[in-house]
Amino acid sequence: MSVEPAVLDELRQVESELDTRWPETKIEPTLDRVAALVDLLGSPQRAYPVVHLAGTNGKTSTTRMVDALFTRVGLRTGRYTSPHLQVVTERISLDNAPIDPERYIEVYRDVEPYLTIVDSRSDVRMSKFEVLTAMAYAAFADAPVDVAVVETGLGGAWDATNVADGRIAVLTPIALDHVEYLGSDVLGIAREKAGIIKPGAIALLAEQTPEIARVLIERATEVDATVARQGQEFGVLSREVAIGGQVLKIQGLGGVYDEVFLPLHGAHQADNAALALAAVEAFFGAGPDRQLDVGAIRQAFASVVSPGRLERVRMAPSVFADATHNPHGAVALAKAIDEEFGFRRLIGVVAVMADKDAKGILSALEPVLSDLVVTTNSSPRAMDPDHLADIATDIFGDDRVSVYPRLDDALEAAIQLAEETDNPDEPVAGGGVIATGSVVTAGEVRTLFGKEPA
Repeated sequence: MSVEPAVLDELRQVESELDTRWPETKIEPTLDRVAALVDLLGSPQRAYPVVHLAGTNGKTSTTRMVDALFTRVGLRTGRYTSPHLQVVTERISLDNAPIDPERYIEVYRDVEPYLTIVDSRSDVRMSKFEVLTAMAYAAFADAPVDVAVVETGLGGAWDATNVADGRIAVLTPIALDHVEYLGSDVLGIAREKAGIIKPGAIALLAEQTPEIARVLIERATEVDATVARQGQEFGVLSREVAIGGQVLKIQGLGGVYDEVFLPLHGAHQADNAALALAAVEAFFGAGPDRQLDVGAIRQAFASVVSPGRLERVRMAPSVFADATHNPHGAVALAKAIDEEFGFRRLIGVVAVMADKDAKGILSALEPVLSDLVVTTNSSPRAMDPDHLADIATDIFGDDRVSVYPRLDDALEAAIQLAEETDNPDEPVAGGGVIATGSVVTAGEVRTLFGKEPA
């Protein structure tokens, strides 16, 4: 991404101004501030239909798939995701590409005068996430887009994105995460996330535990929303591991879509694909007698990218970056590695946030890792590597854990471990490295290996 130095300087200035506000990890359960701001902006979130996604895991990948499907059938799209991997402009995308830095700055400067007005009306200034959400809605209206695909930040009902009324509500798998903000009651978390299901909407539900599914269906019934459930009305009929991804046969709402190549790994990504397809079908009113064009669907899925999601960033030995940051995601990651890769030895490089369940993440990954290199990332919220090493040693044992405080040093050490062999006559090929534990970690790994923001 080539950007003029003056533009980069102003972008950094904008980010510095935004960083004086509450971070997105700090929330207050109200939509009053963001509602006041979008009202002053002329309610841009009402200018286009919205597909709204909430859940614990899979939101960003599913959002990207929905975006790709809409783009392939000819709609102009806006996409809002969080957090970003490398550059903040990734969060607001138009036509499947991050917004230009110049345009990002323009949108902020357009919104800026109204921030003072809203701030003056409340004891609490608007948070960074609230401002970014309003910026996204304004950018989409100005484009203009035909449809916006919007991922929640934290929660659902009280998430800033929920000032929009999604015609389609998509609920990805729900589990415990962000317990310091959402609590440890998973059913309470489900009720909060179910708040994106609006009156008269269509709700697409990923497979959930029976208790969580009941909470989501109760909400849908309460607001007279139509429900379609993965594993019943739609789902993955079959999947085969292929070079660079997998080939799927999906039962959609409108029929069967076969020979669908998805260049992403893991059964969880196949499930995300089925959920995304059902959402787009529902948007167009697809049903038993109205199937979307299978050729277009195949082309769309073949074009999908999901950076930092079991993404290969280096060959020989292979190095992967993955944004897994909770035990539920780590279980899916370990399963994908076990089923789809035959590494002679796999080295984990892990840096997590201090407020995350490091023990749960490491326990899920332990069966697929030969050794573990503990490190940290640049976030002020990152867990101290020595503390993480203490947790890791209880799970892996002393002889399988090493500590490198710098991420670049940790990756170099892991690559060397992956290349080691006890037999001098044995080829070194077959070793691999997986760097994971946080979105920040995955983003910094991408940067270290020269990957452009996507």
